[in-house]
Amino acid sequence: KKIMIQQIIHRFLKRRHFWRYATFGEVAELYASRMMTMFAFRFVMAFGSVYLYKLGYSVAEIALFWALYYGIKTVAVPVAAVVVAQIGPKHGLFIANLLFAAGLACLMAAPIFGVSVIILWCFIQGGAGTLNNLCYMIDFSKVKHNNHAGKEIGFMNIVEKIAAGTSPLVGGVVASLFGPTWAFALSISLFILSAIPLFRTAEPVKTHQKISLRGFPWKKTWRSLRANSSLGVDIVASGVAWNLFISVAIFASDGDELYAKIGAFTSISMVVALATSYVFGRLVDRRQGLLLLRSTVVVNSLLHLLRPTVSTPSGIILTNAVNEAAYTGYSLAFTRGEFDLADTPGYRIVYLSLMEIAGNAGATIATLALALFATMYGSISGLTVFYVFAAFVTLLIAAPRFPLYKR
Repeated sequence: KKIMIQQIIHRFLKRRHFWRYATFGEVAELYASRMMTMFAFRFVMAFGSVYLYKLGYSVAEIALFWALYYGIKTVAVPVAAVVVAQIGPKHGLFIANLLFAAGLACLMAAPIFGVSVIILWCFIQGGAGTLNNLCYMIDFSKVKHNNHAGKEIGFMNIVEKIAAGTSPLVGGVVASLFGPTWAFALSISLFILSAIPLFRTAEPVKTHQKISLRGFPWKKTWRSLRANSSLGVDIVASGVAWNLFISVAIFASDGDELYAKIGAFTSISMVVALATSYVFGRLVDRRQGLLLLRSTVVVNSLLHLLRPTVSTPSGIILTNAVNEAAYTGYSLAFTRGEFDLADTPGYRIVYLSLMEIAGNAGATIATLALALFATMYGSISGLTVFYVFAAFVTLLIAAPRFPLYKR
């Protein structure tokens, strides 16, 4: 299956990548692995909060679980950076996916062992998430082509959205028909399989590197670090908080069929992301990245203000569709600027590690804020207050001041 996915990607896109300095096999294998990883990972992110809510935990308690998860991701970055520097991103991805599988096994045991295994899942999954994301960013930033990076990021976004769109639908149906534990078992299998395509070529970066902050260009990068922390807030608002709002405010009386409903709503909205990924990627390459970044961030922030007013399935679909279009626009433009800045000689791993810390720190703050608001005002009112907070904070995503957009 994994080899077939890679061959399809290779045949479809190779003739469009004749300008690559690196072999297309390097990016094709990353596309294939990323698709399988995202399929498994998006199920956890889409249904993790719903699963815990169905087990009887409150919105505030679930927010605290996620705060622990993102907190672990934040403090795990230095360790992950050392691992990548020593063994390379491909071997790091392999380790991360094995940890993902172990973490999901803990989550499956939550109905039996309770809070203790959920906390263990936060630690394992948090460490795995940091290592996986850091390895992916370093690997892709190295093998991408500078002149057409926007297009390549657009293709990668399409790959991710295909996986992210099918995963909630397939996983939701499986969870609704057979129970969430069977869907978790499917995800575990995919996490283990998804690292295999990566080892058909060598590591793209030099291994056994030493990491140092000496001489790091803080003046050129601090605004992008601040912006990425706001991006972490947006991830919580569009993921954890939104799924909780749907579960608590709209479908509170539903049983396991809730998984299928959320999966269907998520998958339908992914069509918008697929339709916009390539177009937005081309806009970035045509030097329209800054305009794309700012306009889609404003749309996304306004959408957060409107989320608490949604009360129907059609409203959920429309909200998800607008969110996917806005997120696709700003993430493509943001990632292109981030990769350009990461090309600063000698600081790729350091810069991307600091960006990972900033993003996870922002997500940690967001989940703690959600827990505080839910405790003070109750579940639904707390979510409403949280979205007002998120709407203003996420505007900072538009102000990274990447050098790429000044040239």
